[in-house]
Amino acid sequence: MREILDGVWRALTGSRPGAVELTGAEDVLPGPYRVAAAATASVAAATLAAGEMLKLRGIEPGTVTADTRHAAAAFHSEQLLRVDGVGAESVWAPLSGNYRAADGWVRLHCNYPRHEAGVCWGLGVPGSRSAVAKAVAGRSAREVEHAVVSAGGAAAELRSPEEWAAHPQGSAVASLPLVSLEPVGAAPKRTLFYSDRPLGGVRVLELTHVLAGPVAGRVLAAHGADVLHIGAAHLPRVEALVRDTGQGKRSAFVALDTEGGRARLKKLISRADVLVQSFRPGALERIGFGPAELAALRPGLVIADLSAYGWEGPWARRRGFDSLVQMSNGMAWDSSGEPSPLPVQALDHGTGWLTAAAIMTALRRQVTEGGTWRVRLSLAGTGRWLDSLGRKDSGAVEVDYSDLLEEADSGYGRLTRVRMAGGLPGAEPHWDFGTRLPGVDKPTWNP
Repeated sequence: MREILDGVWRALTGSRPGAVELTGAEDVLPGPYRVAAAATASVAAATLAAGEMLKLRGIEPGTVTADTRHAAAAFHSEQLLRVDGVGAESVWAPLSGNYRAADGWVRLHCNYPRHEAGVCWGLGVPGSRSAVAKAVAGRSAREVEHAVVSAGGAAAELRSPEEWAAHPQGSAVASLPLVSLEPVGAAPKRTLFYSDRPLGGVRVLELTHVLAGPVAGRVLAAHGADVLHIGAAHLPRVEALVRDTGQGKRSAFVALDTEGGRARLKKLISRADVLVQSFRPGALERIGFGPAELAALRPGLVIADLSAYGWEGPWARRRGFDSLVQMSNGMAWDSSGEPSPLPVQALDHGTGWLTAAAIMTALRRQVTEGGTWRVRLSLAGTGRWLDSLGRKDSGAVEVDYSDLLEEADSGYGRLTRVRMAGGLPGAEPHWDFGTRLPGVDKPTWNP
């Protein structure tokens, strides 16, 4: 696992990591992919990046630690979460799932009403699973994918790894780095406010949904950042994921489809240190918040952009989710011919942790060098990295995670949650409070 971490750290910084201890075996998660090793390296990279921020404050971070069992728990924290002792409901809507097509398989993502409408409109059927299954069965998987995506829905054909490698988007992803970190404007160096935590006084504006972006914000909050999540009252949410990823964050609503809402967002950005967003590529730019506008509005800002399929290629603007990317890029391909997904949503969680590491790396460079910085990652890029790590035995041991859980009050009730992963002796990461109900906070920064 150490060589995996070395590779990630080189991608982030161009150097070797400092003092770090990795423990545990990879058999804590089933399947042939080295998910537990990738999870451990991702947790370690983010914790090392926090340690580098701590050094800027004159505090010795100590030896960073990351354990495979704890990292595995963090990578399916939404499944382990309890509210008042009750486990989370299914995150999947009734029409979401894998469907057998005339020549293979296709996955449809219907967790949001507009995506369900795209499936029904694209296939010309009512909103019942039996009707959708019948329509899919009579067409090729590629035809279904094209029809649903063209109608504004979200779908993915099950491709083999070889088919993905030959696909124009697969080729585009292969040409991109795991993490893109580049300056996009001039700005003076920023002075850190006094704090005994790595990100104390750092303001993070989070415009994200679902999983990867919220996981990144959750990691930053655990290292002391003031994270303000911005949503909208009229937009649907997957509450089970919100309850899990909202630890340590404030939550406010801003209607970005109104002039007043966009003015409020400009005011928030003008005082932010970090903006992390996972809107569909190009969506923020269309309403006046592209990289150039952001750099002018807040010189010195760290901008983190997350996407499903990368920022180059014919699918650069395609909406996508972890389960869909696994189908597209061949990670769900199995010799049986049926989809075989990863044991956890590793592309989402991995991208979230790596984004947090990249953001902290960019913050350190902003403090030491100045400049406005842009960070870019994608689920497909994380999938390519995971695929490159090789394979392991598919078997797994039975794992008890109970000692990694803690309780906290939240707006939803008493949470039993996975404790923040990654050890940093100089300032152990933790969340200051549990998940707040969506929209309960004012869209302003703390004094």
